[in-house]
Amino acid sequence: MFITIGISFYNAENFLADAIRSVFAQSHQEWELILIDDGSKDRSLEIARSVDDPRVRVFSDGKNKKLASRLNEIVSLANYEFIARMDADDLMSSDRLEKQIKILIDNPEIDLVSTGLYSISDNLELKGVRWHSSNYISFDEILHRRGCGVVHASILGRKEWFKRNPYNTNLKVAQDYELWVRTSFNNDFNIYLIQYPLYFYREEGSVNADKVLLSYINEKKLYKLYSNHNYRILSMKLNLKATLIKFLKKINKFNFLVKKRSKKTLDPKLIGIFNKEIKYIKNIKVKGLN
Repeated sequence: MFITIGISFYNAENFLADAIRSVFAQSHQEWELILIDDGSKDRSLEIARSVDDPRVRVFSDGKNKKLASRLNEIVSLANYEFIARMDADDLMSSDRLEKQIKILIDNPEIDLVSTGLYSISDNLELKGVRWHSSNYISFDEILHRRGCGVVHASILGRKEWFKRNPYNTNLKVAQDYELWVRTSFNNDFNIYLIQYPLYFYREEGSVNADKVLLSYINEKKLYKLYSNHNYRILSMKLNLKATLIKFLKKINKFNFLVKKRSKKTLDPKLIGIFNKEIKYIKNIKVKGLN
């Protein structure tokens, strides 16, 4: 069963090679990899084009259209029925795709599969681990951001679902949150969440106060559309959270919140698996890769 893996990248020269290596490290080898440049100014496009493998396709139009537009493009470019997401600065466990595709094949009523994550630093230091409290997630849990939720970049889904539920290209951030809320409200969010970390998320540099504050603005709009009578209460809570974020930003303590998102006490077995996976991925040879 072939899978399309889509990676949109922008100025990711420091991390893109490792992301590509983790694709080549997959136990499931029936895939195509779409690498789509979003107007990078560094060597990212050069790195992508250096890969010498017929399964890899590189696209670049020199424009900076942002993530939502590129994700919609990946759907239109995909040759196969199943599409896997991944960010250009992350890595994935070698058996991620194998485990996800099995769930979709065995359960035709499920459209999407997400996984838990290892939270890592830019230099691949393990910071924490988390996954949602259940294999399923309700509309209220999504809307109110209860639990660990859906790890967007770990999604593997059916192409038909993405075609009928495109990303909102008007949003600069929180495109995933808007999509989950919209489709769940419309009873078209049949997702299974694997309670195990199969995705390595470089969280340290990707989450910042400005992004969070902008996402709160988008959340407030969604509350107005979908929360009915709870809008005022939810909006007031968001205002309080925004005040806290601004304060933490001012005293340079915002990373305190980021660190609290994941479990601090890690199972030694998970640490061992993580270290083994990273070593394996780093040693993968990809023909032509710079």
